[in-house]
Formats: sequence, C-alpha cells, structure tokens
Amino acid sequence: MNLDGAYIPAFNKSLKHKLYPIKRDFLIIGSSHNVTEIRYKIKQGCKKIFLSPIFRVSKKKNYLGLFNFRNLVSKTKIEIIALGGINEFNIKKLKISGCSGFASISHIKKNGPEINLGRFNFKYTKLN
Repeated sequence: MNLDGAYIPAFNKSLKHKLYPIKRDFLIIGSSHNVTEIRYKIKQGCKKIFLSPIFRVSKKKNYLGLFNFRNLVSKTKIEIIALGGINEFNIKKLKISGCSGFASISHIKKNGPEINLGRFNFKYTKLN
C-alpha cells in the first residue's frame, strides 16, 4: 500500500507498526484524553495528537476544560489538535491554549462547515 499516513486511536497501545518500513514523510496521527495516552502516542511516533474532549459534550461526563487542556499542550512538543465540544461560542478560547488547531464533528454535522468567528471565518475541507 502506498499510504501517506495513519491514525492510531487512544485505546491502541501497540508498537508493532514500528517494525515495518515507512516513507520518510509518513504522518502518524493519534488521539488521547490524558497525559498517559499522550505519552503512548509519542512512543508510537505520532506527529499530531487529537486531545479530547476539551469542552462539555453530551456523550461524556468528563471533559478537560480550558485550564487542563492548556496545561497538557504546554507540556508537550507534539502538535495538539483540540477536539470535543468546540462551537462558535467557545472556539475563541482556544487561541490562548497554544494548540495547533481544532477539529469539530457534531457542530459541523449540525450547522455545516462554516464557523463564524466575527472577523475570523474558518471553513473545513473534506479530504477524499
């Protein structure tokens, strides 16, 4: 397979993929919910990590909150992408977090790809 990258979910702690040769620019992205999972993702060679949930979401009891999220972002050199509970009302708070970006699932499903931030306007691009 001629792949450009792979996604490793938070529950996957395997290092078996490191036994196989990969392209130099192969991108591994992972997800995590806490500092322990971030450490696993770093060991797995992830270059970017989705960290979630940042804000309250209907499916989960617990969420990191902006203070804890910012603290985790500041303790790693890996690019952290905010995920979970992000909407047009709280997205501006991410500017002070130090994260490299954000992702949204529910908000986009419900409202479409645009998030209005006043003078800032983001659009998502669907990858094929």
